[in-house]
This record gives sequence, structure tokens and C-alpha cells, in this order.
Amino acid sequence: MPPRTVTFRAATAAAVIALGATLLAASPQAGAAAAEPAPVTDYCQGQCDDILPPGENGNATLVEILGNKAFGTHPAHSDDQLDRYNGLVAGHTGLTDQKLTEFFNDASFGVPKDQVESVTSPRDDVTITRDKASGVPHIKGTTRYGTEFGAGFAAGQDRLWLMDLFRHIGRGELTSFAGGALANQGLEQQFWPQAPYTEADLEAQVEYIRTHEGARGEQAMADAQAYVDGINAYRDKSKNGRYFPGEYVLTGKIDAITNVGEIQPFKLTDLISIASVVGGQFGGGGGGEVTAALSLLAAQQKYGVAEGTRVWESFRQREDPEAVLTVHDGTSFPYAGKPDKARGTALPDSGSVTAEPLIHDRTGSAGTDRKTPVKAPAALKKAQGIYDDGVIPEGSLPGSGSGAQRRGMSNALLVSGEHTASGNPIAVFGPQTGYFAPQLMMLQELQGPGISARGVSFAGVGMYIQMGRGQDYAWSATSAAQDITDTYAVDLCEPDGSTPTKDSTHYLYRGTCTAMETLERTNSWTPTVADSTAKGSYRMQVRRTNYGIVTHRATVGGKPVAYTSLRSTYRHEADSIIGFQMLNDPSYVTDAVSFQQAASHIDYAFNWFYADSRTAAFYNSGMNPVRAADVDPALPVRAERAYEWQGYDPAANTAAYTPFAEHPHSSGQDYYISWNNKQAKGYAAAGFGLSAVHRGDLLDQRVSKLVEQGGVTRASLTRAMAEAAVTDLRGEQLLPELLKVIRSQPVTDPELNAAVQQLESWRAAGSQRRESSPGSHAYTHADAVRIMDAWWPKLVEAEFRPGLGDDLYGALTAGLATDESPAASHGPSGAHSGSAFQYGWWGFVDKDLRQVLGQPVKGPLARTYCGGGDASACRDALLASLKQAVAEPATAVYPGDDNCKAGEQWCTDSIVHRPLGGIAQKAIHWQNRPTYQQVVEFPAHR
Repeated sequence: MPPRTVTFRAATAAAVIALGATLLAASPQAGAAAAEPAPVTDYCQGQCDDILPPGENGNATLVEILGNKAFGTHPAHSDDQLDRYNGLVAGHTGLTDQKLTEFFNDASFGVPKDQVESVTSPRDDVTITRDKASGVPHIKGTTRYGTEFGAGFAAGQDRLWLMDLFRHIGRGELTSFAGGALANQGLEQQFWPQAPYTEADLEAQVEYIRTHEGARGEQAMADAQAYVDGINAYRDKSKNGRYFPGEYVLTGKIDAITNVGEIQPFKLTDLISIASVVGGQFGGGGGGEVTAALSLLAAQQKYGVAEGTRVWESFRQREDPEAVLTVHDGTSFPYAGKPDKARGTALPDSGSVTAEPLIHDRTGSAGTDRKTPVKAPAALKKAQGIYDDGVIPEGSLPGSGSGAQRRGMSNALLVSGEHTASGNPIAVFGPQTGYFAPQLMMLQELQGPGISARGVSFAGVGMYIQMGRGQDYAWSATSAAQDITDTYAVDLCEPDGSTPTKDSTHYLYRGTCTAMETLERTNSWTPTVADSTAKGSYRMQVRRTNYGIVTHRATVGGKPVAYTSLRSTYRHEADSIIGFQMLNDPSYVTDAVSFQQAASHIDYAFNWFYADSRTAAFYNSGMNPVRAADVDPALPVRAERAYEWQGYDPAANTAAYTPFAEHPHSSGQDYYISWNNKQAKGYAAAGFGLSAVHRGDLLDQRVSKLVEQGGVTRASLTRAMAEAAVTDLRGEQLLPELLKVIRSQPVTDPELNAAVQQLESWRAAGSQRRESSPGSHAYTHADAVRIMDAWWPKLVEAEFRPGLGDDLYGALTAGLATDESPAASHGPSGAHSGSAFQYGWWGFVDKDLRQVLGQPVKGPLARTYCGGGDASACRDALLASLKQAVAEPATAVYPGDDNCKAGEQWCTDSIVHRPLGGIAQKAIHWQNRPTYQQVVEFPAHR
């Protein structure tokens, strides 16, 4: 049993006793004997707001899909939050508390009688009331089972097709389910190897929660079963009533005329599969040690071992003293730092690394985008080919797409009561999870025995609210990405004692030559109306060891090894359900301390934020493994017992985990910001990029100024967020240094001087990417923005490549892309995705230029690169790259895509809700902002 579970049982003994009575009413056999829930008091008193574009309704019948394609019509409540969300770009400057509901939903509990749109009772013990304004389901149950059944039924009403997609993505079966489009092939090839399971593995995870988490674990699985039962009830009703999502017809699952066909029943293991996609992508952290090792080797080859290591560490910036922090009071939380003298590090021999092959036995269109359209009935012609580019376009999800990185996403701004006008804490926060139609999450309110909350849940795992508000408190999260994934180098062997090779399928585990386990998925597809991709198939194969999934092969010291990836949450994809259950339980969360305890039971790497009428608080969650002494977590380590996680048991992938007190946490700090930045002093960065300049600075500088002035309101804190959301990080944080170098001498070239003046004017106006007027689709400083977009990648290369050399520069950029502007479709977020400026060389450029200028730099780069450290030569390099940028036409800077013509700057930046079903949405103004967002201020408490 892992130590975390032991801690859980000790900390929640009283809650377990209280749960006993609830369990009696947890199953359908218990009937409706449970008492009517006590009346719920809403302590927010009209001061809680939220938003989730484009709209609550994510299901569309075939007729509605065809109407959207032919006439642009939208089903009710599928787009009615889009304009309000978009309107904040222009409306934030004049925002007041009274105007907030022009841009957000009223997130009060319940529905006033005159605002009721519909009431559904799928069982006698639950009602689903939808409001006229947004169609959000308000679910109220008289039994625990009924409440959760209602949540599942409402999820079916709003996200049936989406849930079906994601259970197949998690199982590595997307192409067989939705079609063989090249993007679908790529998506399942990137997601499934991160969490490959057999059906027995999935069942074991269900049983683990049920048997290892006490009464709460039993309750959680009873709730999950009720939720699945609700989904299946709606699945049956919609199929029989012929109002099921039209995508099932377009992908050939159901015949539109005869209704022959089936929507496969959902089961508990589907929830584990969906959780592996959601949690693994938004709540993972670490990994990438092989790529890091290759860049370290490149540095050592250029400079020698000692100097190369020093250079590499200065770019790695595990503990940058200039990084913006969430806990900024100086408290330190040491974790995953660099040991003074590392043991067990397993760097590959130069040139020996090869990626483990995933795809085998391709047939037909596998690996291609070859199309053979079917002859579609005339009535379906308008919808033909809607999935030809994939059900989820390449790069739309974090961790997907070419050159994908795990992006963190989400932001939070909280101010403690001593600095607000009311004396109560204020929070503006939410997850930044991309833009889809429908969204991956859905809004709902849950009221029943032991549950009282409103907010969002990821579709398919919506038994509880995952981010939202309770009766007198609200909470949210940002991705933390601390290091919970390590890479091991396992020695290869042959069972007969012969000499192993890199291709060997046995490895040494604690002295025994052990066979790797082979996991496979064979997928095949044929063209449909929705996806014209020609017939094809392939087999995906991964090798699993006791040290995780094989990702690469190499030699270390001339001996063959396999590099494996071991994530602490592997085989525990849904264990976090316990923490979410606690967050929804009003008898458990009563203050900041109990909130932090609840958040500590969430195993994925998240930063959790909390506000009630008295306290703002923060807690960083995650299954942080306790590593062996002096192991360097940033690099591959030998797979030997001496270097394993402490207490490691591969059977259930359990180990010793760092205790509550060692996770960054805080309560009552003057303010908190988070935009996937560094949590606290000592908490080492899991990858490149947490440096002197980070997008978190856009929030920190604005919120700290508000706090200094005092009298913060919901509107003023929202304005700070909204202003940061349209600000170019490069323009605000780096352009002053660039201009200082350039203006150190007169710029004699008239064309370059004009460009510099344009950049100066843009910087003086706030470095914003914002329309000149609502609907103009043209930026106020369009030329300056274009120059910066063209200049940035060129200036980074001109500044660093000559000094680093081609090999090291290439290795470092493989670990951290140089740019992620909203127009940079090559970034890890993909195009039109909103999220921007998380990954880039901002901090490297900042430190290097300050070193050139002779300014003080804490945690400097090991060498000065721009112009070799000479200010005049640096200026020449910057001007030469600027000249190239000025000459680049807009059509080259913004080359166009399926949504925009070449040269259309505003359109290239714009947010496009990627259609996961048959309903498309209009593009909206770029905002670097949470997808779901709350604005909350509780004036009272229980």
C-alpha cells in the first residue's frame, strides 16, 4: 500500500465513518430511502460568475449538422457563450463589477422559476433543470445514486459523441472508430504509447480504488457506476428516439433510414481510459530525459565535459533565481534538484540513440492521407468529408502534433482580503484547455447527498465538479508539470546467455533476465461519409518493463540498453477521484486547510487555488516520487535497485511519495499568480523554460501593482487578466532591451530606423495585439506586430547560433522551441489555439542581452552569445536580422491555412474552436486566457 494511502486513511478517519450512512444509499438497490438534501445556502450572494465558450450544448442531430453546413445555423445553446467571451477583449477597459455578467454567466446555485427552460427526470430521485440563459444542467438528487445517474444522463445529453471519441483515443482505437485520417493516425500514435493498457489493466485500476481507498474508494466507484448507468440510459433513449448525435450516421455507425447500428455501451473501464487522456496530458510532468541527454552531449562535445556541462546547466535553469514564483514569500520546497555529485546517470554513447518503433504492418492508406470518397446520399453531401483532416486536427491537443511539447496551460489571479475593497479575497482563475466545439469540459451543478458544487468537469469523468465553486468556496487549477516521470536505462540481455543487441526483447530486472511485455493495438478503417481516407490498417506495438514503457534504444558504455519512461501516475489514472470527491463534499471542505488536504489527494501534477470569504490559498498536488539519494532526475538513470524510487513496487507502480508538507503550499499570501510558472523556491523545473522572463510576469507585474494600490475589485482583477491576455510577452518584456542595444548608436538606415520607431510606438502603447476597433479585424499597431513576428525567430538564431554552433543550437531548440507567438503555427499549441508565450527563448534572450549591456544578472548564462559578448557586434547582428524581418512580406509571415488567406494577420492569430463534431463556430479575437473561467468573491461563510 503506498504511503499516500496510509496518510489518507489516517487523515480522514472521521470522514470514513460519516460516509458509512451515505454508502447505504449509494446503489440502486437502496431505493429512494435517503432523506431530501438539506436546503443549500448560496454564500456567494450573486458574486460568482463563470464562462465556457462556445456553449453548453455539444450534441447535434444529423438534421442540425446538415443545417449548420448548409445555412450556418446552430443548435440551441451551442454558441451562446461565444460572443460574451469574445466581448471582453474590447469591453475590459471599461469593466465594472456590475458589467461582469455582460461577459460571464451568473454562477449562482439553482435556477429562478422564471428562468427555467426545461426539467427532465430520468429517474424518480433526480431532476435535471436547465436555465434559459445558457442551458446549463442543474442536477438535484434525493439519493446519491440518483444524483450521479443524473450527472451521467446530462453528460450524455451534452457530450455523448465527445465522450465516445475520447474513450477510443485513450484505448488507442481512434482510427478504427472515427476514420483513418492522417491526423487521427498521428493522435492515437502519440497518446496511446503514453498510457497503454490491457482491459485487465483498466479493470485492476477500478478495483485498486475500490479496495485501497477505504469507504471513499467504495463510494467513488459506486458514484462512477451510477454515472455510467446514466450515460447508458441516455444512449438507449436517444438511439431509440432517433435524436442521437448525427456523427454516428456520418461515420457509418448507424443507418439514418433504418436506425440499424449501435452506440456501444459505456463501462467503468472507459472512465479510466478517458482519465488517462485528460490527466496524463493536463496533469503530467517531467520526462524528456533522453532529449535532455542529447543536448548535454552536444554541449560536452563542443566545450569538453566540464565546460559543456556548465554551459548546458545554464540553459537548463533548474533553479533560476530570477524566475517568477507563485509562492513569493521566500519559503523553499526542495524537490528534484541537481545533486552535488550525481550517481547512476546513464548518458548514451554519441550517435547510438534510436526511437523505439511503434507502427508495424501498414496496409493501404496507413501513413498517408490518400482519399477515396464514398458516394454519399444527396441529403448528406453537405457533411461529406468533415473529418478528412481528422476529428481532432493535428496539434490541437497538448502533447499532440509534430514536435509536440507538453504545454501547461491555465492561469490564476488571487488577492487576499486585506488588499480588496470589500475585505474578502477575490479570485479570477480557470483552466486553459484549448478551444473545441464542443469543449472538452462541460458546465454543470450537482446537488445531492454529500455533493454540492457548480463548475466544470471533463466529459466522461464528470461524477464530480473538477473546478468550480461550492457553497462558500471556489477552487481552480493550473497545470504544474513538476517532475513525476523518470527515464531509466535498462540493460538488455538474452535468456540463453548470448550477447544482447539493441533489438533484444529481454532486460535485466534486479539481476534476472526478464521478458518485456508486448502490448498491441491493431486498427483498421474504411472510408465513410465523414472521413474519405482510403482503406488501411496498421498495428501499434509497445514494450512494457518493470521500469515503464520503452521509448528508445541506445548503447551506454558500449553495452545495449533500452530507455524507458516511468510515470508515477501510470496504473493510477483515476486515483485522483478521491480528491475530487472531497472537493465536492461540503462537510469535508470547510476552510483553506481542509481544501489543501483534499487537493493533496489528487495525484496528478496541478497547482490548486482556493478562495472563500476569509482566505486565499494554494497547494501543489502530485505523486512526487521519493528518489534515491544523489540521482539526477533531469537525466536518464541506470535501472538498478540502488537508483530506483524508494519503496518501488512495479506490480501496481507504487513507491514512497513526498509528504504533504514538502509540496509547495501557502495560505493568506498577499496575492497569488500562476500561469504554469515556477511554484516556489527550491522546486526544481522539470524542463527548459522557467527562466527570467515568463508569461507569468504579465500577471505578476499587474497584480502586484493592484495590491500596492489597494482596493482591488472583481472588475479590476479581471481587467488585469484581460489586459495580459492581449499582450505580446516579447514586446513588453524583451523589446526594451533589444531597443537599448540597437539605440546605443544612431540607426542610419532610414528603413530600419522607421521599423525601430514603429516598434517603439507599439511598446509605448502596451505591446498589445488588439483590434483598432471591435470587428475591424486589424491591429492598431499591425506593422509593428508583423515586424516582431518576423524578427523574433531570426534574432534568436542570429544571437545564439554563431556561438553555440549548429549541433548544440539544434539540440537545445529540440528541447525548447524558440517561439510560441499566437501566429506561430509551428508551436506546441498549434495554430488558432489561444494559448501562447509559454514556451520560448525569452529568458535566454533576456539574460544574454543584459550580459551584453553590462547589467547585473542573477543566474547568468555560462557565456555571452550575442556578438560574442561585444555590444557593437551584437547590435550589428540584431540589425541584420531586423533588416531581414522588415523585408519579409506579410504573406510570408502569415502564410495562410484552411481558415485564413495568406497575409491575414488578425485571422492567423484568431481563436478557432476546433470542431470535434459536426458543428463549426466562427473565429474570435485572440486572447491568451483560460477556456473556462471563474470570477468569484464570497462575502459570507458558513
